[in-house]
Amino acid sequence: MSDKYNGWTNYATWRINLEIFDDIDLSDFIDDKPYLADAALWCREYVEQHLEETGDGLVLSYALAFISDVNWHEIAQHLINDASYPSPDGDEE
Repeated sequence: MSDKYNGWTNYATWRINLEIFDDIDLSDFIDDKPYLADAALWCREYVEQHLEETGDGLVLSYALAFISDVNWHEIAQHLINDASYPSPDGDEE
């Protein structure tokens, strides 16, 4: 049996992508097309920052536990692929 959820690694990855990153163009936040690892780190820090701003105590603890299952690289790759970065020849991708 596969652990995939709606084509994503798991439920946590799908849900965070849907709820947090669905309408985000990465190029609005990161000027140059990032390396995958850098984009994944940015994604995780972006979510953690929002959680810390909106939650505390037990709620924050549960939210942080939930996002520990997220495949940040998968979300980052999706964001990079969908971003409006110029291609090397000067056209937007």
